[in-house]
Amino acid sequence: MRKRSSTAFVAIVFALLAGAALAQSTFRIAIGVDPDSLDPAQGTTTTVDNVLDYMVQPLVTIDETGKLVPDLATSWSTSADGKTLTFVLRQGVTFQDGTPFDASAVKWNLERLLDPKVRVPRRGQLTVIDSVDVVDAHTVRLNLKEPSPALVGALSQTTVGMLSPASVDKDGNSYLNIVHPVGTGAYTYTSRQKGSNVVVTRYAGYWGEKPYYDKVVFQVVPEATTRESLLLAGQVDLIILPPTSDLPALQHNSRVKVLFGPSDRTVFIAINTTKKVLDNKLVREALNYAVDKQAIIKGVLFGAAEPMDAPMAPSLFGYKKIGAYPYDPEKAKQLLKQAGVDPSQITLHMISPTGRYVQDFPAAQAIANYIRDIGFKVDVRTMDWPTYVGTITKPKAENTTELHLLGWAPSFMDASQQMQQFDCTQSPPNGLATSFYCNQDVQKLLNQASSEIDQTKREQLYQQASQIIWDDAPWIFLWVQSFPMAYQANLAGIAGLPNEKFYALYAHPAN
Repeated sequence: MRKRSSTAFVAIVFALLAGAALAQSTFRIAIGVDPDSLDPAQGTTTTVDNVLDYMVQPLVTIDETGKLVPDLATSWSTSADGKTLTFVLRQGVTFQDGTPFDASAVKWNLERLLDPKVRVPRRGQLTVIDSVDVVDAHTVRLNLKEPSPALVGALSQTTVGMLSPASVDKDGNSYLNIVHPVGTGAYTYTSRQKGSNVVVTRYAGYWGEKPYYDKVVFQVVPEATTRESLLLAGQVDLIILPPTSDLPALQHNSRVKVLFGPSDRTVFIAINTTKKVLDNKLVREALNYAVDKQAIIKGVLFGAAEPMDAPMAPSLFGYKKIGAYPYDPEKAKQLLKQAGVDPSQITLHMISPTGRYVQDFPAAQAIANYIRDIGFKVDVRTMDWPTYVGTITKPKAENTTELHLLGWAPSFMDASQQMQQFDCTQSPPNGLATSFYCNQDVQKLLNQASSEIDQTKREQLYQQASQIIWDDAPWIFLWVQSFPMAYQANLAGIAGLPNEKFYALYAHPAN
């Protein structure tokens, strides 16, 4: 028997040690909210989508520039009349339960998303799909009711993350509610402790590049200062939304790195336009003039935002600068007088999450103070994310909300998804348009834009709608926030996507 050289022996030992380290490695991410659902179909917010992205994948996705690129589909084509969309699927892909990903699975997933019995808050843009045909094992055809130039983008949402049809009645799952997602992603669902964490484990059969870490733990930490403390203590590797007041200090700390991810998130106070007093446009305008957005951005957000000047972020197709509601409390009081409203006799109730947006609850408290300055009594309170979502998404007849702080970040860089917030058909329980705003002139423009193939005309239609929405003031238009993250300085492979997602799937030690 030939004796191995000492050099070869050392190499083998190092390889074994490296393999052991890889198998035991864990990446820890601190997020601000507890998932309200682990069913991709039921998703309502980007942070939860980000968790699910480790487990499920859509047909297409976006890259770091916002461009649509292949994911589970390798290519797609649209018919000349715009009413048929055909996808060629990636071959050699399996779900994490070992079943094949194929056209039949895509058909099942899309039909589930279209089934009115299933709760799908972001179904809106998918309803243009009339039927789904399996052409062959790796080709699927979507037959549309009308042309839909934004549909490919809509199919990039985590909402459309593919699930194994075979998993629907296992591990606590049901057709109506998935609690144990089984997708095609790089990690498999392992466990969840509500209010505490979600754990995922690397999938050995993943079709793409294998990630470095064996496990990823998403820790639910609502308080920004606590997330920061965990990072500085080395107990987590990445945090989103650190305290904005501490960003300069973090930037000068050699042990961590700060990243300002791009963001298309508008943050606003959604006004329930069906409630007495708030159904008056003059009152809604008054609320906009009452709030000093610049002062809050400077004093509460520490500069981590820019004031809104349209009902969408500048990064979206269809954006046009509309104007401003400058801070003018005297004008606000005049508008209330013109509306015949005595604010001293009215208490407005405002709710806000904690840990979901940059300085969310402190900002809501500051906004409440400004509204008090024009005479209203304001009750403002916070709640955990699942409770908050359950409160604001109740149907109109049951919905008790008046004002609530909310953020909206389209999954792809197009006005069509932003405008879901102003679509008459998307109020709860059908969607997430929680201001219950409905203007038929706006609706007509949105309907036209949804099927307009000419991109210049489609852009103009969204801009016309934006002007009307701005004037109607269904929101207190606040700001477009930035998306700060911080992570350990000895890591690499972390980035931000323009739809306000962090991208750390391929995070790894820098050396």
